[in-house]
Amino acid sequence: MSAEIVLTEDTLRYISLFESITKANVVDCMDADEKLVFVVEPGQGNIAVGKKGEHVIKLKDRTGKNIQVVEYSEDPEQFVKNVFHIYEPQKVVIEQRGNITHATITVDPKLKGRAIGKAGKNLRIARDIVNRHHEIQSISVD
Repeated sequence: MSAEIVLTEDTLRYISLFESITKANVVDCMDADEKLVFVVEPGQGNIAVGKKGEHVIKLKDRTGKNIQVVEYSEDPEQFVKNVFHIYEPQKVVIEQRGNITHATITVDPKLKGRAIGKAGKNLRIARDIVNRHHEIQSISVD
């Protein structure tokens, strides 16, 4: 079962700001401490980021938070790749491990540490955003 998507007053304000700056349609927004993750409709990732990242830079200045833009995909494998797109994902393997669904993503070896993040923080955020949209409860980076 996917995690329930709960939008707070703050995340609704972030979505409104994001859509007014980028003109992209937001599917979801997750506030993860100093990072905002916006899930946009398929094909709108480049529109959302803007030329040379101008929209992301403007949003970071306005919110004081790092911004991550993820394109939504109905396909769980593609969605996991989209979440990890800045780490140059090579492949995703999704498998059942007992009663949970696990995804293993292979990224560029030079970027593996950054994909996981300090104390696994980036990996936790990625797992949470994936779990909000697909039946995947755990993720590891290979």
